[in-house]
Amino acid sequence: MNNFSKGLNHGRAARCAFCEGKFGLLRYYSWRTPLCSRTCLDRFNLRRASDRNWLTWLRGGLDQPPSVA
Repeated sequence: MNNFSKGLNHGRAARCAFCEGKFGLLRYYSWRTPLCSRTCLDRFNLRRASDRNWLTWLRGGLDQPPSVA
């Protein structure tokens, strides 16, 4: 007999990945990340954009040769 309760989500409540809130009638996704509202979706995308900008700044600083005095 198969035991279907041993699935991937067993023992884990379905919650928003950003704010840990419960899902309503609509569920939003960004990069397969379930989000509970449009607000969480916008905040998630802003955080990803700021992370990407920070990494660009870091990479730009590392590509410059060291200055010799």
